[in-house]
Amino acid sequence: MKSFSLSLLAGSCILGMPLLAQNEQPNIVFIMADDLGWNDLGVMGSDYYETPNIDKLASEGVLFDNAYAAAANSAPSRACFMTGLYTPRHGVYTVSPSERGSKAKRKLIPIKNTEDVRPDFVTLGEALKRQGYICGHIGKWHLGSDLDGSNTGPLSQGFDYNIAGERAGAPYSYFYPYCKKQKCHLGLDEGKEGEYLTDRLTDEAVKFMGQQTKDKPFFLYMAHHAVHTPLRAPQALIEKYQKKAKGRFQTNPVYAAMVENLDWNVGRLCHALDSLGFSDNTLVIFFSDNGGSEPVTDNFRLRGGKGMPYEGGVRVPFIMKYPGKLSAGTVVSTPVIGVDFYPTLVSLAGGTPAAGLDGENIFDFLDDSTVVHRDLFWHFPAYLQGYKGLGLDFRATPYSTIRSGDWKLIYYYLPETPKQPKALLYNLKDDPEERNELSAAHPDQCREMIREMSARLEKEGALYPVDKQGNELKPFVYF
Repeated sequence: MKSFSLSLLAGSCILGMPLLAQNEQPNIVFIMADDLGWNDLGVMGSDYYETPNIDKLASEGVLFDNAYAAAANSAPSRACFMTGLYTPRHGVYTVSPSERGSKAKRKLIPIKNTEDVRPDFVTLGEALKRQGYICGHIGKWHLGSDLDGSNTGPLSQGFDYNIAGERAGAPYSYFYPYCKKQKCHLGLDEGKEGEYLTDRLTDEAVKFMGQQTKDKPFFLYMAHHAVHTPLRAPQALIEKYQKKAKGRFQTNPVYAAMVENLDWNVGRLCHALDSLGFSDNTLVIFFSDNGGSEPVTDNFRLRGGKGMPYEGGVRVPFIMKYPGKLSAGTVVSTPVIGVDFYPTLVSLAGGTPAAGLDGENIFDFLDDSTVVHRDLFWHFPAYLQGYKGLGLDFRATPYSTIRSGDWKLIYYYLPETPKQPKALLYNLKDDPEERNELSAAHPDQCREMIREMSARLEKEGALYPVDKQGNELKPFVYF
């Protein structure tokens, strides 16, 4: 049963956010799901997956129905979250090399990818530590390692405590022992047969919180591997969904079991906050690093999935609960994006965000029911291979994207087909599924957004793909 209706409630949710003294600083618990789609929650409309605990979190807090990851796949999205910068600023564009998929079919030379967040960046963990926070990282890091001298792992980037955080983008195993080909997740050496990774990571998070006191605030970055492939879940839950009637679009019982288990563990974490006496002074955030992966879930109503520039690739669930500060059971429609968390959380902690961050303070958008007009950007000068069975050579070829108000423009540096325009224009208010391409019908709007996007990319110092003749392909108004 949904606690509230997305169609009935809007904005107007902040109760008051004064500057805080250090002894009033809230604890921060940030729960990052991996590959969870925008519509994979009951509260977002799923008719198959069961998520009562996350739905309850939404009913007790604020749900953002226009929330976006700052990139369409894991590593760059997490780099944007941890730095407060768009991809051109930190150079993490994708996972592993930027030249993915068939070499023969790649017609452009992409920008070389940066795989780690460099040590010279002041991460969110470092910024909060400077404000007096004890910082704990549990789960997926995917931005470097503390083990190879690169100083790019959690313990080198501001965190006092780390379990399982390393370069691994996918879990070595969802069941104990958490190892594959002699690689094992850090700090999870001991366990018992049948133990499940999502449960164990939550155990470690509860342990971390149990070590904290009310004398000093803490930041817990609870970064789950779930629901990333490989699809593995407790057998009893799989059998439950095998017996359950399939949804209209979502039908995979193993993925459904993973979603429900993730939800159960969110509930466990919230219950632990209650039992430890932290709930009243803790901001809890639930977010996903990118859109749902198309082969295993369906982002219905939205086009595309993980890795793609369409809404299904970048629009994600986002819930924020802060008792006494945010009105419960409200929905905010102003667009927000992953780079916004850095300035938001540093400001909430009583600090002053560094100049030049790309994000904005989310609390500035909550004062009234008016949807704030703002521009969001994505830059992906790389390739991602297509999923088997979907009939695509590539999920993504080099592109840049801007959302400005209700308008969204995707600029392909080389169109996917000879008949496709370089710039695809959509009106998300009228067409959230991105089925009606409008560049020919609204050329002036298209030109203006290309110019605006180009100006922002130049400001960011963006690098661009080149053609086989060595020509750099900057965006331009071509009509």
